[in-house]
Amino acid sequence: MYKSLTLLLSLFLCACANSIATAPSSPETESAKVTTLSQVIKQGMVVTANPHATKAGADVLRNGGSAVDAAIAIQSVLSLVEPQSSGMAGGGFMIHFENQDNTLSVYDGREKAPETISPTQFLDTDGEVMNYFDRKHSGLSTGVPGIVSMLQLAHADHGKLPWGSQFKRASELAEGGFEVSARLHYFTSRFARFLPKEINEGPPDAYEYFYDTDGKPYPVGYLLKNPAYAQTLKTIAEDPRSFYEGDLAKEIVAKVRMPPRSGALTLDDMVSFKASKKTALCSGYGSKKVCGPPPPSSWLAVGEIMGLIDSKKPFDNNGAASVSNWIEFAEAQRLAYADRDRFVGDAEFVKVPTEGMLSRRYWQKRMNDGGKAKASQALAAGDPWAFESQREPMYGSDNTVDMAGTTHFVVMDSDGDVVSMTSSVESIFGSARMSGGMFLNNQLTDFASKPTDPKGNQVANRIEPGKRPRSSMSPTIILDEDGEFLMATGSPGGNSIIAYTAKTIVGVFEWGLSPQEAVELPNLVARGDKVRIEKDRASKELIQGLKSYGFNVKESAGENSGLSVLKRNHDGSLSGGVDSRREGTIEVVDFELDYRR
Repeated sequence: MYKSLTLLLSLFLCACANSIATAPSSPETESAKVTTLSQVIKQGMVVTANPHATKAGADVLRNGGSAVDAAIAIQSVLSLVEPQSSGMAGGGFMIHFENQDNTLSVYDGREKAPETISPTQFLDTDGEVMNYFDRKHSGLSTGVPGIVSMLQLAHADHGKLPWGSQFKRASELAEGGFEVSARLHYFTSRFARFLPKEINEGPPDAYEYFYDTDGKPYPVGYLLKNPAYAQTLKTIAEDPRSFYEGDLAKEIVAKVRMPPRSGALTLDDMVSFKASKKTALCSGYGSKKVCGPPPPSSWLAVGEIMGLIDSKKPFDNNGAASVSNWIEFAEAQRLAYADRDRFVGDAEFVKVPTEGMLSRRYWQKRMNDGGKAKASQALAAGDPWAFESQREPMYGSDNTVDMAGTTHFVVMDSDGDVVSMTSSVESIFGSARMSGGMFLNNQLTDFASKPTDPKGNQVANRIEPGKRPRSSMSPTIILDEDGEFLMATGSPGGNSIIAYTAKTIVGVFEWGLSPQEAVELPNLVARGDKVRIEKDRASKELIQGLKSYGFNVKESAGENSGLSVLKRNHDGSLSGGVDSRREGTIEVVDFELDYRR
């Protein structure tokens, strides 16, 4: 609940009450005064990576829906119009803030591996890792989809509208068609040569969906229809469990098990899947808290970056204009990434040093140790186990390839409740296999391709039956010293999600920028022995300063971020930030006046 707004409203009511005590009145004027006294103007906001999705979410809010209702509408639309990024046959994480009592909840919809999966399924007969696209475009790569179960679970807790009503806009677009956007056309053009075109290469679902009879991708503006998806939404609207237990589930399993490179998914895997509700992790950050999902999300690294920064207070007063500030930000990233890459996995299968990685004493030690390494060298993982009650074995060095097929959005509703949600099909168009008009995920390629490192040590993120692969998805909510909502942020972008998300927090709360200004900052990703930065957004002075410091700088032509940010200002108003690197939009929702005595 917004204390600043409450205080202003109280002062306003007192002033008006004094005027009423001295002014003559009639029934008409008295009624008008009561109305004036009791007006509470509410404002909500939706920020997504696609204008169709933004409008769908905003319309749900206008119709009395909650932030979770809007999230359901948004995700159902994104599955159709942004299939290169996410879908109803994918997975995700949602963090929800309830304004009435300042509580946070995490909804985990991460996919699970089939129970009969082989730990070496991505290795060929010689024990070598298969070609990435052979892994991706296969049944081997698809885990049990988690989005539908996750949305159902969140809706049971926070939904206001009847389940299924949220799919209206997506169904209309699927049946009537939507115009192919410039971004979708870019991906169908660029990735055409990688998609299966003949049955011996794999089911040619994506090719048949996106390309004409001459093999050319449909142009920008082409009206693309997907009646199969409309039917899927109708089925889910009637009973969300039918996604996991009915004919649709059987269709998904059959497509996954088609050759070549058949997957191990069974109907039993689908039937037994349930998303979970969890307690959010929070990291102290000055007087604030930065919060996000526990593993298998990699949010721990976002929390560690902000903790490292807070424990050292490294920034000068020149904000984003200071080269030294960017250097310090990069160093914090390098330390956190090294820890994340070594220690984070599915906490139901491996012990994760959560307490250690979020310990202030560990942050201080980590910052001191980090200074001993040259900027051009990769930093080793630290020892967060030393700050845990029980020490566990050090895991092997990781070899996971984490690609960028993801989306992120944020919503605030009329109650001040907030959703920050990141969802994914993993890589571009997921496995490229379709069922029910949906692209099936290839999230199992988020596991380490080998279960052990070159020294024979087991990798935390190794493949195991029923296990969820580690995810870079890190939806984040920041709270003030009273536990009230300040900001929601997050991004797509594979491994780089961690850096992109942390950049917005640094930009707003350390460098004094608006959410939009923070989003537009150059993306800098410091992982391993390289520091990658957008050359067209960064100044020459910044790039040269990073090089002079000793970083191995890679000047990137662009970054695949898709940041969506929503911030509560001091006066209770809202401001948003949306990534110009994608097709995102912001829509402010002015709710009807709510009259209260």
